[in-house]
Amino acid sequence: MIQKKICMLGAFSVGKTSLVRRYVSSVFSDAYLTTVGVKIDKRVIDLDGREVTLILWDIAGEDDVSTVRLSYLRGSAGFVLVADGTRARTLDVARPVQSRAQGEHGEVPLTLLVNKSDLAEQWTIADAELGALRAAGWSVRRTSAKSGEGVEDAFRELALRTTG
Repeated sequence: MIQKKICMLGAFSVGKTSLVRRYVSSVFSDAYLTTVGVKIDKRVIDLDGREVTLILWDIAGEDDVSTVRLSYLRGSAGFVLVADGTRARTLDVARPVQSRAQGEHGEVPLTLLVNKSDLAEQWTIADAELGALRAAGWSVRRTSAKSGEGVEDAFRELALRTTG
């Protein structure tokens, strides 16, 4: 069986834990629980006849790129960078986190999930900003941990990129 470590990165309260819970257990809760350190979950999926175990490292949110614990990232096959569509500042946190993570670990596959698409009318991140990131080569997806929109596809796409 193939195992792939995927690290969840981003600012506080963007929905990293909620996205993992939606993906692993198909549940959502409005209760906010701060992640302390790292929480590890896993899900076994079938990728074109291959059984792959995704080991999801839900790392505590960071509002300062210098505090990301790089030791947590060692051995990662991919990164999920999460921003909150209703808080543009979380995208400002995501950019340097991506740069630092890939600077330390090379060109590991990365997907930016802009979460809370169920609150699209409250978004403060402009489509033009997301378009610029896509033009720069970023994989960008809109997701909602609450409704499940885009979650399954985002993790599957990243898993495919990590297994070649």
